[in-house]
Amino acid sequence: MAHKNLVAVYGAAGHTGTFVVNELRRRGIAVLAVARDISRIAEGIPAVAAGIDNPAALDAAFAGCAIVINCAGPFLDTAAPIVEAALRAKASYLDVTAEQPAARALFDGYHERAREVGIAIIPAAGFYGGLADLMASALVGDGHADEITTAVALDHWWPTEGTRITGERNKSPRMMVEQGHLTPIALPAQEIDWTFAQPFNTQRMVELSFSEVTTISHHIAVDSLHSYFSLGPLEEVRSATTPEPAAVDADGRSAQRFMMEVVARTGTETRRARATGQDIYAISAPIIVEAAARMLQPSFQQRGALSLGQAFEPKAFLDALASSHLAIQLASE
Repeated sequence: MAHKNLVAVYGAAGHTGTFVVNELRRRGIAVLAVARDISRIAEGIPAVAAGIDNPAALDAAFAGCAIVINCAGPFLDTAAPIVEAALRAKASYLDVTAEQPAARALFDGYHERAREVGIAIIPAAGFYGGLADLMASALVGDGHADEITTAVALDHWWPTEGTRITGERNKSPRMMVEQGHLTPIALPAQEIDWTFAQPFNTQRMVELSFSEVTTISHHIAVDSLHSYFSLGPLEEVRSATTPEPAAVDADGRSAQRFMMEVVARTGTETRRARATGQDIYAISAPIIVEAAARMLQPSFQQRGALSLGQAFEPKAFLDALASSHLAIQLASE
């Protein structure tokens, strides 16, 4: 029987994993750090060594855990072995993947098995995938939308080593939705101008989708779903000389600022959601830990492979984040 509140964090020694471990501890949730090399785990945090190539070690690490949070990419390589171990442990699973095929594989391949075992599997429960899904769900629910567009602006993008490794590993075509069907983004990708609120104002954007296309289209019937990203930060990521993020506050966050907008149109009605905050890596921690905290409640009875917008009431979830981590706005136009 799983411990009622123990959460294992796989990849706990990594950049995002460290934020997640710290956020769990801040909220008073029992945490077990799991990593291939636990020498990098801060002193005083319970830790167990295990690699994805060692099922026995994963089983020992996850035994008695209620939830496993996977922060170790590339998720094309780590998601399946960690999910398999979570299934054996009867522990629910969360991850922070930005990789469309990794999230889609969990939705398509593990829904029934998760229901049979009695757990929830929620991929892409961070800045990528999860946040846009919550925003889109708050705008249109589980119903139908004629068109949903997401747009992300960053003032800088200082990539982690994990981001660079994942970019090299994930060569799958980026997908969007047109006429109700997932289809590859045509290359060269479309560029547009998008007018954000201050301080970003008008930005040159390129069509570039992450796991939000997978999470949103998984449960919202949408005819057209496109995602755009500001060009300047992408050029920073593509440059080998761009440094990794550097901490500028006591929480370890970088100075990076972001704004995400989701616009949904159904018929003549258009609604917009906007989220602003600091550090796209750090913000994944309060998002995924909020999900974990809700999953630990006895009232949580969701089972199967779900997105954040399916598993939780999206407006209440966003309100919880807005209390201290994000500035959230929802409005009709």
